[in-house]
Amino acid sequence: MRLVIQRVTQASVTVSGSVVGAINKGYLVLVGIGQNDTEAIVEKMADKMMRLRIFSDENDKINLSLQDVGGQLLLVSQFTLYADCRKGNRPSFIAAGAPKTAEALYEYMIAYCKQTVPVVEHGVFGADMQVSLCNDGPFTIVLDSDEIVK
Repeated sequence: MRLVIQRVTQASVTVSGSVVGAINKGYLVLVGIGQNDTEAIVEKMADKMMRLRIFSDENDKINLSLQDVGGQLLLVSQFTLYADCRKGNRPSFIAAGAPKTAEALYEYMIAYCKQTVPVVEHGVFGADMQVSLCNDGPFTIVLDSDEIVK
């Protein structure tokens, strides 16, 4: 599983001209599901993401988590995080999870995060989406389950 976490002041995702998810202060998270991902991996990655202390405290130190600041989540599925560009110029997506399994794990992640974060918005799995955001900082972190989950 790969997560691209962007600290934002606002973000939204639009499908066919309609906003399907929007947040204020929090994280816009691009979610890539790989072939070997499981619900256990989703839980570990989501927990790590929600515990990250990447918001400033009263002393302007990066010391507060999403929960500490009452932040919101916008989760957007993105299989292209598994692009393999080692050979040629056309990316291969063979390492991405099969669509049916990936969608189930994406939906599981949404439900799992809702247990902790009051506002969890999301895109539409497999749809052509337009994502808009104001990256705060900018502050962007990449988490890869190959490095996080042992």
